Amino acid sequence: MRIQRAFAPLLLTVFLLCSAAVPGAAQTSAPTPASSLIHVSHCNPSLNVSQSGGFYRGYTPGFYRGGFWGDPYGVRYYQPPVTTTNPQLAIDYKNISPKTMHEIEFGLIANRNLVAEVRDVGTFSTGAEIKHKFGISPNVFPIHTGLPQCVALRITFADGTKWRNPLLPPKNSQIYYHP
Repeated sequence: MRIQRAFAPLLLTVFLLCSAAVPGAAQTSAPTPASSLIHVSHCNPSLNVSQSGGFYRGYTPGFYRGGFWGDPYGVRYYQPPVTTTNPQLAIDYKNISPKTMHEIEFGLIANRNLVAEVRDVGTFSTGAEIKHKFGISPNVFPIHTGLPQCVALRITFADGTKWRNPLLPPKNSQIYYHP
């Protein structure tokens, strides 16, 4: 059967209207994307390493106490403290959802790989702009890209409901410390 080009858009429109009119057809509930809950306006990983006399202040996960939490992949993850000389991840974001958020977990994506995770805890009201810095491992660097992305992985709202990103990046086992 041969369809002329002028009729193709018309046939497509008729098909879409018919499928919308049939109950249950093409009405799957799509998961809520992160872009409808959080708007990330700034994502800046920085190394911030200071050296003096040949001593390098590095990441020593066995030395620190606390700072462990379970991430969206079900793995225990360590988040180092924020200092001016250790690597940091600065994220500026805004809650654009209709609900107040209490906990947000972000992933740093570079070259389509998850290279770091951070967690922010507090009360983040609708419309509130948040500018926070988080400690990250120096093993994240070098990033090898000029376009790192900060993506929401999981959100806990004030009413107790939770949201998990339906498009989680592939899990990267190299970023985890196993105690």
